[in-house]
Amino acid sequence: MANIPNDLKYTKDHEWVRELGNGRIRVGITDHAQKQLGDLVFVELPPVGRTLDTGEPFGTVESVKSVSDVFAPLAGKVTGRNEELDSDPELVNTDPYDEGWLIEIELAKGTDLKGLLSATAYGEWITEGA
Repeated sequence: MANIPNDLKYTKDHEWVRELGNGRIRVGITDHAQKQLGDLVFVELPPVGRTLDTGEPFGTVESVKSVSDVFAPLAGKVTGRNEELDSDPELVNTDPYDEGWLIEIELAKGTDLKGLLSATAYGEWITEGA
């Protein structure tokens, strides 16, 4: 059974979103996604300052099995990136919701989390075979 914290929001592309306050969010990939990928060997993240549109690929995660795009759950500007992943991409596997976060985004004006999935809805989504 996948670990799906109730205090986060989710996308159907298997990203999670944590509200940080002041219109900022932290983004990562879900426990379900990292289990599907297997052991990560490389994570490519965008530079701080890059502007993202909702649904736009912003980086990649590479495992021994495959390379997968990671998508922006919401529009905004990248204000932080997890530099630890440059030398330790396995943090995404061992702690996807805390130490293995990917980027922080300052949300574009008028953007909110209403279109994202709750933990329950995400759990149902992956149970249905997504």
